[in-house]
Amino acid sequence: MRGGNIDNKHEEKTKVLNVSFASVFDSQTGYSQGSQPPVLEEREGEPNKPPIIQEEQANDLLCHLDSHKSMGLDESHPRVLRELAEELAIPLSIIYQQSWLTGEVSGDWRISHVTPIYKKGRNEDP
Repeated sequence: MRGGNIDNKHEEKTKVLNVSFASVFDSQTGYSQGSQPPVLEEREGEPNKPPIIQEEQANDLLCHLDSHKSMGLDESHPRVLRELAEELAIPLSIIYQQSWLTGEVSGDWRISHVTPIYKKGRNEDP
């Protein structure tokens, strides 16, 4: 709903949802308000060098996945990722480190499908 009018076209609905979704995230970090990214270890004596993304950090994040959530676009269920945390931590930490160093993110990681689901309140609200 925009300006008292209900949006019926898919493109209009998408724009309204995008504005609502974007308003929840910090424009600098991309993390939702109230959440914090994992702490990255700075290199000793080299404060201007990129941080090191360690295997332990990747393992910790995988171990704390909510196994009750549904799988994402990669079709990997969080429960499987959680159970394979030790095996996945090394390759993921390498991928994250290379991404950080090169400033590039895999194209597959930039794609998302957001589906609005009415839960409560007015169903006209994004």
